[in-house]
This record gives sequence, C-alpha cells and structure tokens, in this order.
Amino acid sequence: MTKTKVALLGAGFIADIHLESYHRFVPDAEVVAVFTRNPKKAAAFAKKHGIARSFSDLDAAITDSGCDVVDVCLPNFLHHRAVLAAARAGKHVIIEKPLALNLAEADEMIAACKKAGRKLCYAEELCFAPKYERVRKLVNEGAVGKIFQMRQCEKHSGPHSDWFYDVKQSGGGAVMDMGCHGLAWFRWMLGGRPRAVSVQAHMQTGLIHKGRTRAEENSLVIVEFEGGAIGVAENSWAKHGGMDDRVEVYGTGGVIYADLFIGNSALTYSEAGYGYAMEKAGSTKGWSFTIFEEAFNQGYPQELKHFIACIREDKQPIVTGEDGRAVLEIMMAAYQAARTGKKVKLPFRTKAKSPVELWVRQNPVEA
Repeated sequence: MTKTKVALLGAGFIADIHLESYHRFVPDAEVVAVFTRNPKKAAAFAKKHGIARSFSDLDAAITDSGCDVVDVCLPNFLHHRAVLAAARAGKHVIIEKPLALNLAEADEMIAACKKAGRKLCYAEELCFAPKYERVRKLVNEGAVGKIFQMRQCEKHSGPHSDWFYDVKQSGGGAVMDMGCHGLAWFRWMLGGRPRAVSVQAHMQTGLIHKGRTRAEENSLVIVEFEGGAIGVAENSWAKHGGMDDRVEVYGTGGVIYADLFIGNSALTYSEAGYGYAMEKAGSTKGWSFTIFEEAFNQGYPQELKHFIACIREDKQPIVTGEDGRAVLEIMMAAYQAARTGKKVKLPFRTKAKSPVELWVRQNPVEA
C-alpha cells in the first residue's frame, strides 16, 4: 500500500516528537523531507533520522519534496506563510498550536485551504491524550452529570527555544504557548464546539525571566461557554520542578481529577542525578518522576495517526482549522480582558492587529 508522504517543517523539539510518533505509530505515513532555515541543521536532522531530503527553502520543501501533507512544526510567526504556501501547492496541512498570530491570519489560512480543497488539521494533542480521553468518555457516559466547571493547568519553568520569548515571533507568552491546550480541551469536553460567550483574564510578567521576555509568564483565563459551563485555564512559565499538566471536571453528579504525568512515571530517587526525567525537569537529583512513555501519553501519535487516516480516507478531522481559530479568538479576548481588567464578550472584534502587543506595551518589564 502506498504511504502518505509527509514534509516536516521544523527540526526542533516538537518536530522530534512528531517524527518519533510517525516512525513508531503511524505506518501509513512516511516523512520524506524536513525543512529548517539553517541548511546544516536541516541536513544533520535528515541524516540522523534517515529522511531522504532536507531543505532550507520553505517553498521548495513544499513543492519539490513530493509530499502529500505538510506538517507545520515551525515558530508561530511562520505558520501563516507556511499554510498559504501549502494550500497554493495543493497540499494537506497538519499544524501545531497556536493556529496563527492573530485572527486575520487564521481566516486567510482557513480560506486558502478551503479554496484549494485541502484539509487543515489543527494539532491539539489533549483531544487525543489517552488519560484525558478516558475522562471525556466518563463524562459522556453520564458519570458526573452535567458539567458546570472545568480546570486545566499546564505549568513549567519556560520553553525550550529562544523564539518563544520574543512576542513578535511567538505572539504571546504562557497563554499562546499553553493556554491554547486548555481552551481547546474545554470545547472538546463540552461537545459540539460550544461558543465562548465571555472571557476574563489576569496575567503576570517579570517573574523569573526578567530581561528575556516582555510576554506574560503566569496567567489565569476564565471562559464562560453557552449553556453556562465555566472553563478555568492556568498556565505558567514560572513554575519550577518540571512539567505539570492536570485537569479537573466538576459536574452535577460527580467530579474527576486527572494528572497527565502522575501514573505514567516511575518515582525515582537519585543522589547523583541521571539523564532525562520528563519535559522541563530542571534536575534529576533527589526525588523525580521518570516518565516512560511521553509522546504516546500526551496524544501526539494518536492525533497524527487520525489526521493521516482522515487524509487517506477523505474524512473530516475531529480538530480543524476552525477549532484552532475559535481557540485563538478566546486567547485574543483574554489579552484584551487582562489589559482592560474587564470581562470581554464574544464574538471578539478589534481594530488592533495584535491585542497581545497592546497588553505588552501596557505592562513593561523592568530589566
């Protein structure tokens, strides 16, 4: 059977995870090319992972690689350009979060893929993470009655790459980096992609990354959905001790707590320390949780396998570009709410290209 050919755009942390997922869990796909802006890095990545071709020109990677699908694992500011180029070339797209830097870019990306008749798959892995999927199925079985509140926390001490700290490249801080996960998961849990009707937010900066970023390092976003359910997203770049990812679901007939990492790790004590424990863990000396199946646990293989099947079988992905836009709209409203100190009602409309930049200007970070 002919495999679906994938061009991987990016050669950083998330590209490594996608590549591992393809190799181990998605036999119907073959990564035939990799792109990164540094030609030496592109060639080294391709050699290390046995990828046939490497590119340092974005357009050439899309048009000359013979791919069927473009998998976008690039810095956020390149998402818009990459998706438009893929659509022009008639390629399907899998794109990492967040969808774009702003709603105007998101609308163009969605329209371009629709015009080309290509699928735009929004890679939100929490909609596939096995432990969280079990939580959703419990809710669908009626285990907790009607949901009235959800909480999702993702916190660590800061991103892997320098570009995350530059708001011109990333589009924001902890909210754009991680808040998108919780917001997408809330909509997924409630079923039917309910509309968000209002957003409140509080953001803090200058905590542990002074001089490195103007973006928010700690955030609290509260979203009210039609039907009355509340979603609370807590995100931080200022929490030490490795990755923290957990959810809470409160219903009229029960409650569920789930931790993405505890229960999928070996509690370890080491006097000297050792190699890799878990994402964002700063030290392995003393007690630590040693993760043993990270990519699978977080849902990456499941989402990529699903997307490739949708492309091969011409089915609608469960997470689409429109879902990515809805999440982006809530995040933009959150920055507006944090800036004004007021609840922002949705649909969110603004003449400002970037509510994020307005918030940053209002909250300068001392060196």
